[in-house]
Amino acid sequence: MIVQNIQDPLSDVLSAIDARALFSVRFAAGGSWSVAFPPPGYLKFNAVREGGAWLISEGEAPMRIEAGDCLVVSGKAFTLCSDPDVKPIAAEEVFAGGNLDVSVGDGRDFVLLGGSVNLDTVDGSLLTDALPPVVVIDREEAGPIGWLLEQLDLEWNSTAPGARIACNDLLRLVFIHVLRAYMARQTSQHPGWLAGLADVRLAPALRAIHADPSRRWTVEALAGLAGQSRSGFAERFRATVGASPIDYLASWRMRLAAARLRRSNEPLPRIAQSLGYASDSAFAASFRRVLGQSPARYRGLYRDKTWSEVVNS
Repeated sequence: MIVQNIQDPLSDVLSAIDARALFSVRFAAGGSWSVAFPPPGYLKFNAVREGGAWLISEGEAPMRIEAGDCLVVSGKAFTLCSDPDVKPIAAEEVFAGGNLDVSVGDGRDFVLLGGSVNLDTVDGSLLTDALPPVVVIDREEAGPIGWLLEQLDLEWNSTAPGARIACNDLLRLVFIHVLRAYMARQTSQHPGWLAGLADVRLAPALRAIHADPSRRWTVEALAGLAGQSRSGFAERFRATVGASPIDYLASWRMRLAAARLRRSNEPLPRIAQSLGYASDSAFAASFRRVLGQSPARYRGLYRDKTWSEVVNS
């Protein structure tokens, strides 16, 4: 394992929510066509490889997407089509056969590589809430994504050993670059920690929180890292991230604690101490305030749910 001595909140969050990119299908279409996709239960990730199409989502004007563009969709139905006036067919019909290479219409004027980013069912909202329902990164913003997509094409068409895993790993890299490109936009940021990381003043404070969540951070100390006054920093942080600095710190600590409660048998006192709590009671009070139940009950409920899923699988 490679260990870097840097503060990297994006990696922290993706690890905490167990984000895994899975390459699923190549979709081609030609002539007159339209496919309506239901709201995904996870992050849906697509990259346009050839041609162009219209992207339609509720409440938004139709958007043209072209080769080299990438889109991420979360929790919102959308339609891809050759013409907004064409009557769509349901995606369930198109992908009913379970094939990995699917075509509709006449020809292959449009080719899209599709995948999903599966998230921890409990903490996945940490990422989905930080993103708009639909994010489109055009090829001009993509940077190295184009090269990665070329490699993804090669692996998809390859019979080499490990090609499927290579596709998944390449898709994960593409997704990270898409997030970076989104963060690099300085306008129309959706409030959340991603917007905070994109803010040059707030990013040092967020990196410090993630690098040392057990530290007894104060607003004054974080404001100093941001080079701002206490009041100016607090106001900017809340407006950009959607929470006060101390509330964000408490929430991140509890996200870390909850993941460890679900995934390990660590004793509660050890988890509490590692996150900067001097007593089990203080940790339990903070956990209950953020997540609505005690740490012990949370662990018990999650284990009961997991056991039930195993028995019924």
